[in-house]
Order: sequence, then C-alpha cells, then structure tokens
Amino acid sequence: MKVLQNLEPASVFRFFEEICGIPHTSFHEKQLSDYCVAFAKERNLYYEQDQLGNVIIIGEATEGYEDVEPIILQGHLDMVGDKAPDCAIDLEKDGLRLGIDGDWIYAEGTTLGGDDGIAVAYGLALLDDPSIPRPRLEVVLTVSEEVGLIGASGIDLSCCKAKRLLNVDSEEEGIFTVGCAGGIRVQSDIPMKRVPKSGICLDFKFQGILGGHSGIEINNGLANANVLTGRFLMALKQVCDFGVITLNGGVKENVIPKDAGFSLLVSQADLAIVEKELSDFNAEMKTEYAAADPNAVLIMANAGASDAYVLDTDSKEKLITALNLMPNGVQAMCIDLPGLVETSLNMGVVNLGNENLQLCFSVRSSVATAKAYIVNKLVQFTEFLGGKVSTSGEYPAWPLARESKFREQCIEVYKELYGSDPQVVTIHAGLECGILSEKIPGLDCISIGPNLKEIHTIKERASISSVARVWEFIKAVLAYK
Repeated sequence: MKVLQNLEPASVFRFFEEICGIPHTSFHEKQLSDYCVAFAKERNLYYEQDQLGNVIIIGEATEGYEDVEPIILQGHLDMVGDKAPDCAIDLEKDGLRLGIDGDWIYAEGTTLGGDDGIAVAYGLALLDDPSIPRPRLEVVLTVSEEVGLIGASGIDLSCCKAKRLLNVDSEEEGIFTVGCAGGIRVQSDIPMKRVPKSGICLDFKFQGILGGHSGIEINNGLANANVLTGRFLMALKQVCDFGVITLNGGVKENVIPKDAGFSLLVSQADLAIVEKELSDFNAEMKTEYAAADPNAVLIMANAGASDAYVLDTDSKEKLITALNLMPNGVQAMCIDLPGLVETSLNMGVVNLGNENLQLCFSVRSSVATAKAYIVNKLVQFTEFLGGKVSTSGEYPAWPLARESKFREQCIEVYKELYGSDPQVVTIHAGLECGILSEKIPGLDCISIGPNLKEIHTIKERASISSVARVWEFIKAVLAYK
C-alpha cells in the first residue's frame, strides 16, 4: 500500500511518492532523470536530456491557450542526503520510507527531499493531465543544484520559448521570492605531518545539534559542529597535551554541520583533566546555545591504550588555528533590506586525512565584491598556513527587478484566490533563477513553494495542505489570460 495514496491532489502525491522511491541525492540523479524521460516518452511529449542529466519536457498549449505566452516551471532533481546515525538506508541506492504525522509528510530517519522533489511532482502532474488549462508548458529539471547549481550552469535552454519562469524551490507558502544571493564553493587544503605516539585513545562526537540550511538559517545562531570542535581543542590545549588522530565533520558545504567526530591520544595522567574540560565545555554550550541549539552536547568514549600516528606540533597548531580563526557565519547584514543577510559563509565540511586537512565552505553574498573579498580572505589565511585553495560552483546573484509583469500577474492571482497580498522578498539562499536569466535574455522570474520545514535535515517535512494550496495557485497562474 502506498503511504500517500489517499492524499489530495492525488496526482501530485502519486508522483512525489514515486520520486521518493528513486535515489536522487546530488551527483546520483541518473535514475530520476531517466524516470522523467520515460514519463515523457510514454506520453509522446517532446523532451531533451543532456549529458549532465538535466531534463526538459514540453507540453504544448491546451485548447484556447495557443496564443498565451508560454511559461517555464522549474525545479531541481537532486536532494540533500542526510540520515540518522542508526538509519540503515543507503541514500545512493535505496528509496525513502515515508510517513504521515497529521498535516506533515516526513521520511523515517532521513531527509525527505521535498526540496525539490515537490517541484518535479508538480511539473509531471501538470504535463500528465491535458484537461488542465494552460499555455505551452516547459518543465525544466536540473541536476546538482544543492552542490553548486551545476545543472543550471550547464543546461542548454535553446528549445525553450518562454520568457516567464516559475521556480518552485522556495519553502514558505505565500512568499514570492524575487531575488537571491550569489555563491561559490571554496575548498582549503592544508598539508599535515604526523608522528608516532602512545597513550589513551579518546573518541569524541557531537550529538543533539540541529544543523540546517546555510542560506536560510545562517543568522539563527545555530551551533556549527566543526567550529565547536575547534573551540574545544583550543580550550583543551590550554590545560594538557594531546595528539590528534582523526577529525571529520559535516556532510555538505551548504549545510550547517550537526555532526563532527574526532579522536585524541592523551596520557593516563591527563585523563581526569580532559574529563573536567569536557564537563566545563558542555556547561558553556548549554548556556550559550540555550535558545538556539539547546541539546548540543559533546560526548566522549575511552577506547583504551593505543599506538597511533598523530599530528605533529606544527600541524596541530595549524588545525586548531584554522578551525577557530577562519571566518564563519554572518559577515554583513543588508542595509537596504533590514533583517536580510548580505554576506555569509559556512564551514560545512572538515576532513583530516593522513597528510592533509580539508575545509570546505559555502560562501554567499548579494554583493559580488563582498563575495570576492570573503574568498580572498580564505585564500590569504589558507596560504598563511601553507595550503592552497580551489573554488567551484560559482553562481551569480539574482538581482531584484524593479518592474516585473509576471510578478504582478502572480500577485493578482494570489489576491483573487486568498484575498490578501503575498509577501514579496529577496533571500540569502541561492536559487537557479540568476543563472537561467543569463541564458534567456529578458526572463521574468519568481520563486514559490509550499511549506517545508527543516530542509536539509532528518527532521525535514512537507505540509500536505500547503502542497494542495500551492497546486491550486500554480494552476490558476497557468490559466491566467
């Protein structure tokens, strides 16, 4: 029995459940891309699938809408894949286990991928039903959005005729997004050296940290497990000697990391000192994060006597310095739009190898020069520590258009449906509209979406009633003449 089969709109939830049954984390979207192609073939719809896996499916106008300006409905195929430590699902091979709790759909032990599986479901449901009044509909589905908007950067839109684009990659109903920050991925690689050492091996890991989306929640004061690792090591260095064996934290550059683990080698004589420092550290975290991240805690397990290769003194100092002094979090707020973050970065991933420390950042800004400045700071700091920087996945900001005919049409439709005005905003998170606007001169865009909570985390959930309301809104926009 299908979990979502009794929900309305039935077609949207049917496609969404089928999508959730297909693995589609970033860089592993091929099965879902092929599924969309098979959908198009079965219905004799024009489609294009490129080497990246991007898919465009076109449905011609229904009767009476042949002369209405066409429209692009756009979303992305990939999802952020995260799971609970005890979850046995392999997100690169297995489908999700869906559940319903009141008005909410969730996935057991994993992210849900409502960001952006719901856009794919909307697009397929529209193309599947020729009775829905609409102009020519061009459904554009991109890959690898969550890891640098790679699909949008590489897609060829020459087959598209539309100058209007409805992006369905926002997470709050009733909010029209009309601009966003630009971004870039930055990777710092710093060489490390090791020496042999004997002692007691202590394994540490963070628990209870919420994590979150580094574009939407970067200003919410959430704990960053990678940064807290550096803070603990800096404090511990003041009271005893230790060797660093391993350190790994975070899953994606654009996700505020909730998990980090590390192993240290200490002397038997210093064990009590470490235990006290850990207790003091957790007490400090409980006070400082009482409101934003109240359950954050660092736990320790004694693995017994061990011989290991640990970082030498110089490498340990570089690691602690990098974790504590490299910039992280909000760097500047927008003066023109109070409450909006202008510039930020997120230390999303830290991996310590045998001979290398790798730190990966997601940098965002609505001001191109400010974004470049943050990148230059990371380069300067990394080179000071003897390392090198590489960048990838750069995408432009999507600037607010002073005039937008499509935006005004959507506002009019919204007011007719709900009797109130939508909220029109620009955001700090990255959207594909900026890149796609560069490919189609004069493209008029807005971004919408149903209520999705705690995206990019294992607590992600989608509102059933909101999905239904946004479905009605999308149909009304398509029917507008």
